[in-house]
Amino acid sequence: MKRVILIHFDEEAKNYQAFSNIKKVALTGNLKGEQMAVLSHIDSEENPFVIEDFIDFTGQNKSAKGSMIGLLIGVLGGLPGMLLGWLTGSIIGSVQDVKEVTNAKTIFDHLNDQIPKGQTGLVLIAEEEDNRILNELVIQNLSGQITRLSYDEVEAELKKAQKKQEKE
Repeated sequence: MKRVILIHFDEEAKNYQAFSNIKKVALTGNLKGEQMAVLSHIDSEENPFVIEDFIDFTGQNKSAKGSMIGLLIGVLGGLPGMLLGWLTGSIIGSVQDVKEVTNAKTIFDHLNDQIPKGQTGLVLIAEEEDNRILNELVIQNLSGQITRLSYDEVEAELKKAQKKQEKE
């Protein structure tokens, strides 16, 4: 299943270590990654998340701006203040620390919760046949947290946000 996967560590250096380790695993074919970015959550209403590093595993040479992750960051930048108040989204099934949870959080809420202001995290778009590979790498080896979201749900949420942005 194709997912948008949010990864966070308490120590900033572990985000970059995980970025490097996940790149290696994806290049071996054990994880079908599409795109991955290191994001910093800064104290800015205009653009609260900044892409620090980015890779497109598909070989299409997309820049971060032309990617799904770039679209997400672009929508966030166009919706100042909505990170804290966005509660209108569809129900997204998520898995956090490998426990099934269902709640009415949008991708914006998850990003804000998972990567607090002043901290860094990862966004990975990938197809996972076996989530144990990423769980071992992130949770067991580096003591990180994972939130998995349905790609289709996130894509629908972004389209809804873009339409709302165009109306304003």
